[in-house]
Amino acid sequence: MAISTYKTFLMHGTGTGTITYEKLIDIKEFPDLGGDPEMIDVTTLSDKIQHYIMGIQSNEGLNFTANYTKADFTALKALEGKDEKYAVWFGGTESNGVVTPDGSAGKFSFDGQLSCFVNGGGVNEAVNMSITIAPTSDIAFE
Repeated sequence: MAISTYKTFLMHGTGTGTITYEKLIDIKEFPDLGGDPEMIDVTTLSDKIQHYIMGIQSNEGLNFTANYTKADFTALKALEGKDEKYAVWFGGTESNGVVTPDGSAGKFSFDGQLSCFVNGGGVNEAVNMSITIAPTSDIAFE
């Protein structure tokens, strides 16, 4: 059964050995959590059509969008340039209007270095910020 993007969370991990994740920030958009592998041409002069094998999977910077607040922006800036643990979790519980991440519909974890900036805006718009995480590990599905 399909799921909605409702209850999707950007998480930050801390600790050594057993990693504890907490919601980093409420997000408005999340990126692809993987990419197509490069295609390596293995065609020979005896082949009638081209033949390929899969090469290294592409994985660009992971771009997230969030509403800007000074407190959130300050917290994100404190993480810049550090190799940290991050995850995208799907699924959570809701009690008395409060949503708590639990990753019950899937967890995708990775290491990376974060960068953030405030986006430009126009008349009658929310102020947004962009968060980019340069992955330094594979994206692991749990």
